[in-house]
Amino acid sequence: MDAGPLTQPTQATTRLRLRPFVAADAGRVAELAGARHVADTTIAIPHPYPVRTAEQWIASHPRAWEEDRAAHFAICLLPHGPLIGGISLRDIDRAHYQAELGVWIGKPWWGNGYATEAASGLLELAFGLLGLNRVHAHHMARNPASGHVLERAGFQREGLLRQRVLKWGRFEDVVLLAILRSDWAARQSTPPLSQ
Repeated sequence: MDAGPLTQPTQATTRLRLRPFVAADAGRVAELAGARHVADTTIAIPHPYPVRTAEQWIASHPRAWEEDRAAHFAICLLPHGPLIGGISLRDIDRAHYQAELGVWIGKPWWGNGYATEAASGLLELAFGLLGLNRVHAHHMARNPASGHVLERAGFQREGLLRQRVLKWGRFEDVVLLAILRSDWAARQSTPPLSQ
């Protein structure tokens, strides 16, 4: 399958706009993602998060998109609100039509359903434009809130990876979840249950 268009798209949801990161976002990424409460429950985000590291990460995005390896998006409030988080499809595997989803939201915006909404928006892109069949995600077992975010977006738990990662000197169990294109399509034709 061919890679997506050379220009990475944006994606809108009810309250959010998912757009490519730009160089000017580096300070905000370092501040929000590098906050101890955010970095503590993610597998790869450092704390502290130097602005220079954020600049290098953002600079790598266009090539990753062009090479069909990853799609990274800033999560911004609509209509012209601030960057409040980030969401990515990484390790895009064209041989097996799959990728891994990762998402983080800055602590001031926790508890508003933004991560679930962003994940649902990115799945539309993953199963639509990118033509994937499977998207998986991980979260640390000690962070069940991340699991709830993914489950509300339609992911199903597939298993527990014991002591999968070393985070800040401690081995962490990691929960694996995934959603298939068929799962996602079924959710599109079924009204959501009221909560």
